[in-house]
Amino acid sequence: MAKNAKNTKNANSNSNDRYTISVLVENKPGVLARVASLFRRRNFNIESLTVGTTDRDDISRMTIVVNGDLRVVEQVMKQLNKLIDVIKVSDVTEKSVERELVLIKVKATSESRGEIVELANIFRGRVVDVSKDSIIIEITGDEDKIKAFINLMRQFGIRELARTGMVAMQRGEKVVSV
Repeated sequence: MAKNAKNTKNANSNSNDRYTISVLVENKPGVLARVASLFRRRNFNIESLTVGTTDRDDISRMTIVVNGDLRVVEQVMKQLNKLIDVIKVSDVTEKSVERELVLIKVKATSESRGEIVELANIFRGRVVDVSKDSIIIEITGDEDKIKAFINLMRQFGIRELARTGMVAMQRGEKVVSV
């Protein structure tokens, strides 16, 4: 009986569930626009989208993070598989390592600079630029770590912020490759 309840819960997943999709595509102009357009047509907001070449120059890997209903996500994945430049689509939501990078420029006075650097060190960040009035810090980690660091930096005054979006890879033996 408990097994059926669990399956029912999965089949009726919440519209606020978060999914991470990995898409291997041919590295050609216009592919990103076609993939993004598919999500737009489905009225699906992309929370995060990261694209980069793989170990092969002719193939790129997209990591797409979306919030939504399982049935809709499965339908979008089927539609992605139909696009001519798409090589492979995988749901990597479960058991994956997820990382993001942020560069954050923070106001820094001579009095606050030491505290900012100390906080960056606690978060295993790196100071990548120092000027008279600001510091740029690089942080990598999961979304919670990035958000926590950003929230700590607000007290000093954030001048500028750039985030890469999520990249993900499944743990263990599973691979997303051609």
